[in-house]
Amino acid sequence: MTPANPIVNVGNKTQEAGDAHGHQDMLAQLLSPLAQNDHVRGAIDVILNQMQLLSQELTGAKPPTQAGGETLHAWMDRAKAVRSRGGYFPYIGSGRGRGALVELIDGSVKWDMINGIGVHMFGRGDAGVTRACMEAALADVVMEGNLQFNADSVAFAELLIKEASRASALHYCFVTNSGCMANEAALKVCQQKRQGAPRVIAFSDCFMGRSVAMSQIGDEPGYRQGLTQNILVDYIPFYNADLGERSTEMALWHLQECIRRYPGQHSCFVFELVQGEGGFNVAPREFFVALMQACKAAGIPVWDDEVQTFGRTESMFAFEALGLGEFIDVVSIGKISQACACLYTADMNPKAGLLSGTFSASVTSLHAGLSMLSRLRDGGYYGANGRIANLHAAFRTKANDLVKRRGEFFPAVKKPFGRESKNFVSGVGGMMRLTPFGGDKDRIAKLLQNLFEDGVIAFMCGHGPHHLRFLPPIGVMTPEDFDPVFEILEKSLQRSA
Repeated sequence: MTPANPIVNVGNKTQEAGDAHGHQDMLAQLLSPLAQNDHVRGAIDVILNQMQLLSQELTGAKPPTQAGGETLHAWMDRAKAVRSRGGYFPYIGSGRGRGALVELIDGSVKWDMINGIGVHMFGRGDAGVTRACMEAALADVVMEGNLQFNADSVAFAELLIKEASRASALHYCFVTNSGCMANEAALKVCQQKRQGAPRVIAFSDCFMGRSVAMSQIGDEPGYRQGLTQNILVDYIPFYNADLGERSTEMALWHLQECIRRYPGQHSCFVFELVQGEGGFNVAPREFFVALMQACKAAGIPVWDDEVQTFGRTESMFAFEALGLGEFIDVVSIGKISQACACLYTADMNPKAGLLSGTFSASVTSLHAGLSMLSRLRDGGYYGANGRIANLHAAFRTKANDLVKRRGEFFPAVKKPFGRESKNFVSGVGGMMRLTPFGGDKDRIAKLLQNLFEDGVIAFMCGHGPHHLRFLPPIGVMTPEDFDPVFEILEKSLQRSA
């Protein structure tokens, strides 16, 4: 018998699965004939219901079992043997999770505040995402490509273009299988438009990915050790809130000097509107406008790298949230979208043959991505009073309270040129940052290990000072879920002190 309403997880709460079915009409036209069969759909309902029932016991963090710990260590040894080194954490998932909670193979349960570095927007064991994956798995192939594709590829690109074109001139979309490849496509589009101009302008502390080209543009020497340097990069300082308008003046001066020194030699300026690995650094609209206007005057394409920011701010695209759409020529997106993409204007449309590839994405990635993005678009997540904004506000409230109560963990943050800052809490939307221990890398690394043991998975960002980085599953996490997370964080800070 088919259950009428499978249970859907929201953090450590439950709710009726209305949104799990809410977008089925939109997705129904993309399903294979087998996936549209009533018996098959009923079987999927049964599976989803069982999955949710089996996850109900995951209500909070818990330590590993003794036998499970031995299993985890054995798997970590096997991983090290084939990967040449171990992972940052002793992490092997069991395949079971519930909202913001994930179970590891050792039986422990953690609050997952990094989510594959921002991939799992709807957390763990989400009924809507699982349904989309099971429906897609009934298609005739595993992977779609740029030569042969199903309707999912077209619908995925259509959704992105429809959302992007509301506030920009973006007109075309190339679908690919990673954020790094989306960035490679964006660079190629810009270089062809500028007839092979050899230089790229980027922000200090940027991160672009780990391909040969992206490792050279990214401002982290450790990611390009031993690589041949054949891309010329000019770095512009990112916005510094301590300097205010002076920061904008400095960045604009550096940009104009680059343009003067190398006239006609820049293929693009790549913008991270919120720096990711660089430290979850944010900037006001006026900072970007000044730089983008200078690019336009010099004929330099503006490339917006939203692989990490996409979907996490108060609009689906961060450029829309900042009102920058008129300046944007190319956008790269990924992570939460499951499949990735490069979008560009009609004026930037490349010649045939520049963009292609055997794989664009898996059928399940495309179908799940469509389901997730449509839920984000239609589910009250965006806007100044949307679920993302409210979740970020809850994070800031908890973080500021922790800083106020436990000031011993938050000495002034040492910054370049001997300056100090007491801006301990930052970020925007689903990108959240906290800076304990003065931004000291080693002490924050120790904190991360203690957090993991105590039941919270987080990560680091910044290149000095360093910061504690949260990328919570904003599709399912509630403000109340921060209560146990911060309770554990305070315990771990005490242990790390």
